[in-house]
Amino acid sequence: MFLVFFCLMQDDEDMAEFLLFIIRVIVRLMPLLVLCIALYRDPSHLKLKKSGFREKDAAVGDVRFHYAESAGKDKPALLLLHAQLLDWFSYHRVLAGLAEHYHVYAVDYPGHGKTACPDDYEMCAANIGSSLAQFIRDIIGQPVYISGNSSGGLLALWLAAYRPQLIRAAVLEDPPLLSSKYPPIKRTIAYRTFSASASALQEDTDGDYLMYWISHSPAFFRNQLFPGAAFLIRFLVILTRMLKKNQPLEIPFLPPLLREMLRGIDLYDPHFGKAFYEGTWNEGFNHNEALCSVMCPVLLITADTSFLEDGTLNGAMSEETAQFAFSRLHNGTFTRINAKHVTHLEAPDQYLEAVLPFLNRSGSQSSKR
Repeated sequence: MFLVFFCLMQDDEDMAEFLLFIIRVIVRLMPLLVLCIALYRDPSHLKLKKSGFREKDAAVGDVRFHYAESAGKDKPALLLLHAQLLDWFSYHRVLAGLAEHYHVYAVDYPGHGKTACPDDYEMCAANIGSSLAQFIRDIIGQPVYISGNSSGGLLALWLAAYRPQLIRAAVLEDPPLLSSKYPPIKRTIAYRTFSASASALQEDTDGDYLMYWISHSPAFFRNQLFPGAAFLIRFLVILTRMLKKNQPLEIPFLPPLLREMLRGIDLYDPHFGKAFYEGTWNEGFNHNEALCSVMCPVLLITADTSFLEDGTLNGAMSEETAQFAFSRLHNGTFTRINAKHVTHLEAPDQYLEAVLPFLNRSGSQSSKR
């Protein structure tokens, strides 16, 4: 219904009428909306509980990690590192499938989710990678298979390159290799998010980065939903926070990726994005050299990418960059998944079809050695 109405709009007056229409609908449906939000809990929680997953916390050095762990300590360990702005729950559509074969640890790394770290904790690959390495040693207690998405993919590469004794094989799920460093980073769509993180820390946001991000991202919501959607999202966030205090932000009715982004950004530390904006996140982390130094099996996954009219890269890597990165690997496998950036959320079956055979082959290679 919204789409039909939108297609008929011709000018600002039509837009105003459209927004008034939405407000009237919300007011009339308010009792039902309140009930739905109050009772809603993503059904994946129950599925994960039945699959043996439990949320836990563990103090490791100066970081208190929050993570979800599956049952099955007799299985090889698999560590999952989510994308920036998300948290461990973004993997909920593939966790049960992975847990059939692996002892899974889905971790909120520093700057995200419920993981807590000191105020002066340095948000950079080397520091976060070192904390994750200590988590592997102290909590998991054995070398792991690792799969990381986006910034999580960069951290997976860092661990494979600089803590090779801890990594049996690595899956790099659409990571921004080379493109997240200066000067290429300025020509990526992600740079807008990093810029917003830096700006938010300079302005009086009352510590509410989610509301700041919503207010400064009208184009994102227009593209994801419809013009004026940012107003509706703000309302839903306020209502959900009132009804479900101190709980992860889970809002029904929204597309999966948007729902997970709102949940993740609600707990996101913008210092993480600011470090990308200032160029300090990758300090001392040469992607090219790291790719060349990794000796364990690596699966490089790329997702859909495109260029905006102004030449901005709308994705993690261009095809050219992805092929160059792959050429640096000693023991690499390359695959493309026709989905958006978070492939395990957008195309879970394709993700599992790519990752599980690769990890199984890597395990066979390890046993032969």
